[in-house]
Amino acid sequence: MPRYERRPEAVEALDPIQYHVTQENGTERPGTGHYLSNKEPGIYVDIVSGEPLFASSDKYESGCGWPSFVKPIEPAHVRELQDRSLGMVRTEVRSAHGDSHLGHVFPDGPRERGGLRYCINSAALRFIHRDDMEAEGYGDYLDQLEDV
Repeated sequence: MPRYERRPEAVEALDPIQYHVTQENGTERPGTGHYLSNKEPGIYVDIVSGEPLFASSDKYESGCGWPSFVKPIEPAHVRELQDRSLGMVRTEVRSAHGDSHLGHVFPDGPRERGGLRYCINSAALRFIHRDDMEAEGYGDYLDQLEDV
């Protein structure tokens, strides 16, 4: 079983926006994220630890300006914490092993798919295309993807 952890060399390699989002609980500007319009099959992993977070088959267009998912690919890799910043109460989403800030989860997602919207910053993610998943050690998650 792979071991996912926060690696100092991965944190040092982050660009300024990736660092701001994952390490300082920041947010990328809406509509600017690299993966917002990505429709390729694959999985999204934590940019710091590599732990699998979301599958392309659970991604949908929510119109919020950030990539949105209905559920995590591996619930144990996602922590949900109360966030009282900005004068409101929200649920923050963090990677369990990398402790990266990912975004927030809201109860306004598609009802037929569970009703949740995981609103996630592209800067916190690395996308692994279905064709590369086996070679990169994520072959166990191929069954999470839709056939296209």
